[in-house]
Amino acid sequence: MQIAAMETTTMKNKKWRRGDREKGRFRANVASFTPLRHRVTASRLHILFYSASLFLGGLFSATAQSDGSQQNKTGRAGTFAITGAKIVTVSGAVIENGTVVIQDGRIAAVGAAVSIPSGAERIDGKGLSVYPGMIDASTNLGLAEIGQGANATMDLFETGTMNANAKAITGVNPHSSHVNVTRVNGITTVQTSPAGGLIAGQSAVINLNGSTQGDMAVLPVAGLVINFPRVSTFGGFSPGAGPQTFDFNEAIKRRDAQVDELKKLFKNAENYGRAKAAYAKDKSLPNPATDLRLEALVSYARGERRMFFTVERERDIRAVIKFVTEIKAKAVIVGGQEAWRAADDLKRHDIPVIFTNIYNLPVRDDDAYDYLFEAPSKLQQAGVRFAIGTGDGGAEVRDLPYHAGLAGAFGLSKEEALKSVTLYPAQILGIADRLGSIDVGKDANLVVTDGDLLEPRTNVKYVFIGGRLLPLTSRHTELFESFKDRKESRAPIQ
Repeated sequence: MQIAAMETTTMKNKKWRRGDREKGRFRANVASFTPLRHRVTASRLHILFYSASLFLGGLFSATAQSDGSQQNKTGRAGTFAITGAKIVTVSGAVIENGTVVIQDGRIAAVGAAVSIPSGAERIDGKGLSVYPGMIDASTNLGLAEIGQGANATMDLFETGTMNANAKAITGVNPHSSHVNVTRVNGITTVQTSPAGGLIAGQSAVINLNGSTQGDMAVLPVAGLVINFPRVSTFGGFSPGAGPQTFDFNEAIKRRDAQVDELKKLFKNAENYGRAKAAYAKDKSLPNPATDLRLEALVSYARGERRMFFTVERERDIRAVIKFVTEIKAKAVIVGGQEAWRAADDLKRHDIPVIFTNIYNLPVRDDDAYDYLFEAPSKLQQAGVRFAIGTGDGGAEVRDLPYHAGLAGAFGLSKEEALKSVTLYPAQILGIADRLGSIDVGKDANLVVTDGDLLEPRTNVKYVFIGGRLLPLTSRHTELFESFKDRKESRAPIQ
């Protein structure tokens, strides 16, 4: 991996996005578009025209961004043999000159001496490398398209604070422009999660191919997303008075009250499940009234399914560990900015971390610039299971390999950096029997490149999802083709 090239590509092309100032977040601005801000006079007529132009502009931009003309290209199935390629299995040794056979949507054979079925379509892999498709375990892809001006493209939040019954899979837009933009860069699978409230809802794991949510679903329900209460002394802004703050002890009391509310809810769900099970066995017992929120929580209250806790600071991470230990739940930390500081407890309780802060700024003024770049390597050295995710809404999930590449330039080995976006997220999400490595019998989610998968200068040559060979087209490639040959006009404007 070329560290200099990594830093040049990742750090040079950064801009400070106004919407992310609170989070202190850097975002790569490759192929992103920011609408011009128009100056409006005090004239009521001008304001009217300006409002109308914003409405129409938002309407047309939403149509353009979600244009289905290049979406829903689900590729073609068949039997394929990628021959003479470097095969990076991730789960085992690298095969320098091998063959991968794809048949019936799965990996049928892998090795240096493989029998190729008659009629298979051969792909010459000389000079190319085959990798498992990357997995981003923390996104909102398919649920969010245009954050401002096109509310109909946003399906992230439900009303209220307790929405365990809300399922992300029902809101996924298979024709989102973000799908193609992401998969052509080698990301084939993502976990997409709802946001907002205390219990946001249930996430889904999807492949980035398919005409319907059902076609895309790997796990229609992957886990419960909880925005765990945090200790915060910030109380918002008051006009004329500026920022308001709470006493630290008061902030702890507020956090503890919300945690107690969560505990009570899970206890109620456990009791609800017992009452329902008792009624199923003995119809003479009273049948509890159906409560969709409690019903959705039953399997989590019993510790049968995993929960994803979005949390960043050490004290809040340790509070999550205490909470799940008390209710005997399965937990995954998402975000985990200071997770390495709580590595002792995380390892002891085998709680994995999906780290989403590679592109973020350090929180404290005296933190080193590479504080967050080094965090995954610290987790790995401490023996904590981890994966790297973008934590993005969709537009920049495509940057996942560069998140891992930066971690690889700051402490993680090349092999561990690759596993952090392939095998490790598959293991954390419970799909390692199907995805995350190149092994016989697994789903054929594969990426063929002309170089290192985590290197920004590498080109993706082929992408397979579920054994289907996909076209490498997206809104970005269409825009590039439209403008690449446009000649500059030197004629004066009349």
